[in-house]
Amino acid sequence: MTTQRKLRAPSSAPLPRAASARGRRVPRVTMADRADRHALYQKAVQCPDFDMHFFVTTYKRLRGRAPVRLREDFCGTAHFAAAWVRGHRDRRALGVDLDEPTLRWAAEHVLARESPSVRQRITLRCADVLDVTAPKVDLCCAMNFSFCVFKSRELLTRYFRAVHQGLRRDGLFITELYGGPDAIHPLVERRKIGRVTYVWQQEKFNPITNETLCHIHFKFPDGSRLDRAFSYDWRLWSIPEVRECLLAAGFSRVDVYWEDEDDKGQDLGTHHLATVEQNQPTWLVYIAALK
Repeated sequence: MTTQRKLRAPSSAPLPRAASARGRRVPRVTMADRADRHALYQKAVQCPDFDMHFFVTTYKRLRGRAPVRLREDFCGTAHFAAAWVRGHRDRRALGVDLDEPTLRWAAEHVLARESPSVRQRITLRCADVLDVTAPKVDLCCAMNFSFCVFKSRELLTRYFRAVHQGLRRDGLFITELYGGPDAIHPLVERRKIGRVTYVWQQEKFNPITNETLCHIHFKFPDGSRLDRAFSYDWRLWSIPEVRECLLAAGFSRVDVYWEDEDDKGQDLGTHHLATVEQNQPTWLVYIAALK
């Protein structure tokens, strides 16, 4: 099982001629030069339909109704927020991210492709997730281990407290976490995404602080590479630490949903509520916190 299940170059430049009018060769424009890292990330890392099914099913089971209002923290390109709103005419979404260029990309490449009905129900906000507590929503999510950017218990609890304050009375917060022995060792994993090779690299891990440095690279059929398309300087939190910080932030209950595997270690695409599990080389869990 890989740790990345789901984890901006110009595209309008003309292809160069082999040589200029004076006979001098023009530098070749590679596939990496023309690649869009955000589009590649969406294809290689994100699975909005998979996540959405789990979110809705879990919320209905816990709260007895369907969630409508969503806040996607660390939303990036708002790929999930758009899929959420597209899924039902009553849904609305707030996407929060601190990176303004990425939000501009989301507006131009994601929201612009949606119908007016969908666009008008999505709000993108350039802000620090530590400071956002309104409007109140049914469901808040922070996917692809994004909260690991907070490296101290103080900051992590402060973030969870902001989420708690931004939820309605029967609100739910869902995030995900990875771990296991293989998560703390340097490694490189490769996976084909169409003709492109997605590369996940764990460069280093500091056992004193649990800080980890990871990268996403892409390799193309012409031999070119987009190295460090994305880099992550995280603290790799444990499940007990995350649960303790969520409870300290005011959540009433925290559940862990373990990813199911077959006898050969292949993901089955389902999760079960777990309190005791055998450790695995790499594991991936959803964590659901009830207000």
